[in-house]
Amino acid sequence: MSNDSDFDLAPDQWEVLKALRNPVSYGRLSKPYLIEGLVKLGLVVVRDGVPVMTPNGRKVLVRGSCRLLDLAA
Repeated sequence: MSNDSDFDLAPDQWEVLKALRNPVSYGRLSKPYLIEGLVKLGLVVVRDGVPVMTPNGRKVLVRGSCRLLDLAA
């Protein structure tokens, strides 16, 4: 995994990234500090008050999925 997409995210941050895949879930994001942390990492941007995953955020989510499966096993 390259350094540009190797982030050590907290489980809550992974959940927020996963939730941002589905536009219907935007209303369920109840922890703004998690969004702020992801914005600082460049994984999410806020447009018109709505958090949106960046292309880099998508890469991190896809590449991190294997790592998350290892942790769950």
